[in-house]
Amino acid sequence: MKTLSFMSGAFSLLAFAALAQPGEEQSTSQGQYLARAANCVACHSVPGGEAFAGGLKMATPVGDIFVTNITPDDETGIGTYTLEDFDNAMRRGLAQDGHRLYPAMPYPSYAKITDEDIEALYDYFMDEVPAVWQENKENEIPWILSFRWPIAIWNILFLEDDTYAADSYKSDAWNRGAYLVQGLGHCGACHTPRGIAWNEVAFDESDPAYLSGAFLDNWYASDLTQSNRAGLGRWSKEDVEIFMKTGRNNHSTAFGTMDEVIINSTQYLSHDDLDGMAIYITSLPGAHDGEYVYNDYAVAVMRGPERKGAQGANLYMQNCESCHVDTGRGYPPYLPPLAGNPPVMDSDPASLINIVLNGSSRLIVDGTPDAYRMPGYRKSLNDQEIADIVSFMRSEWGNKASPVSAAQVAGLRALTEQADDRMPTLRMK
Repeated sequence: MKTLSFMSGAFSLLAFAALAQPGEEQSTSQGQYLARAANCVACHSVPGGEAFAGGLKMATPVGDIFVTNITPDDETGIGTYTLEDFDNAMRRGLAQDGHRLYPAMPYPSYAKITDEDIEALYDYFMDEVPAVWQENKENEIPWILSFRWPIAIWNILFLEDDTYAADSYKSDAWNRGAYLVQGLGHCGACHTPRGIAWNEVAFDESDPAYLSGAFLDNWYASDLTQSNRAGLGRWSKEDVEIFMKTGRNNHSTAFGTMDEVIINSTQYLSHDDLDGMAIYITSLPGAHDGEYVYNDYAVAVMRGPERKGAQGANLYMQNCESCHVDTGRGYPPYLPPLAGNPPVMDSDPASLINIVLNGSSRLIVDGTPDAYRMPGYRKSLNDQEIADIVSFMRSEWGNKASPVSAAQVAGLRALTEQADDRMPTLRMK
């Protein structure tokens, strides 16, 4: 389950050349490109199902919801939506019949999308997406919590419904990147902390909490600011761009729901757009203090007599050393380092626990599935053993992060499942 006006003219998206799978000759329309940038398909379809036909189950603080069919089917989709109806749903969270959408739909971010791009998206969904008759499923929310009128109050309190306004003191590339990150890419929906009302506490760089990391759907979406330890402070602009294009670089590898972002969205973006996003992201001041300095004490522990009785070191040598090596440096970009890897050092260890417990799914980039994936140890290691091995990773090679308890592992074991090793289905052709 998943938990849940940019200046017109010069800054509006052009019709970009195709960035599709090898062998595809047709060009990509402006609307299709925008739908890629917004990653609509990841939430509005299920693996193996028809693109945009809905059915995906999402966890929210009030219960589970099922994402709706947004194909142009007149009966079960949005085929009868006018441009105004579509705009209201995208930027204001208001459906055609007047009911409020749950903010699992990232309309607080989409509010920044320009009129021109909304119209291009509308044309794409109405003219290019095949209509699919698929009934929407009833949400699984207790009736006492199912009333939607409080969302109107929520919107008054938390929805900033102005479109993106360019910063005249910044470059065109920075502004382009800011528009994509804040709006279409809705990066803050995962990477920005939430308030008591499940509201994003910030929507742009004016607040240091923006993109500073957040727990979501049993993962911890990492700090994307220039924090030196668990953020991107040691990443270059090129590192960020390569990660968005391929899902891996010399520092880390995509995991969890970020896999879907790479598979369905960012790998298809133009060089200029990825460059702009990287320029913007690397301009964000660090939200958290602390420095990372590598040390090789763990190597001495694993190679020397100190390893005797060191449960975490023993387990690491038995299960992890062949890929990530005793130095913790791995074989990047395909087998990521653990030394200095931001998610390994996160204040919240959920992501590291989750990936050791359940493994990772496969990435597909340029039509080719990756040859290396993290296996899960849910069946072969108990909660204490996983806690020991994760604590070892977090404490060594200069990582100096807090230890993990067996209770934390048990909690995530109960809420998660083994990652699917099947070949991912490209939902959007």
